[in-house]
Amino acid sequence: MEEIEFRYDTQLLLDVDEPTGDVEDELDEYIRTHFKGDSLLVIADEDDSGVTTAKLHFHTNEPWLVLEYCRTLGEIYDIVVEDMVRQANGKKG
Repeated sequence: MEEIEFRYDTQLLLDVDEPTGDVEDELDEYIRTHFKGDSLLVIADEDDSGVTTAKLHFHTNEPWLVLEYCRTLGEIYDIVVEDMVRQANGKKG
């Protein structure tokens, strides 16, 4: 079995309080330079009411750091942190 370097598949939605510039690029750059991990994906969109929502996906060993950072930017919700080692070993939950 392939070794999993970054154990936690971390996913969340973030309503950005006060977006400045390109939210996708800013989140991507900050996370890549401040947190260890891989498989980063950031997608952001502004709805009709002007709220910018970002979807974040990131594999890391320290998901709590990503959550703490994102919380400084706005409201986080639909948070999912899955242990990929447990999944690979056929365990649930």
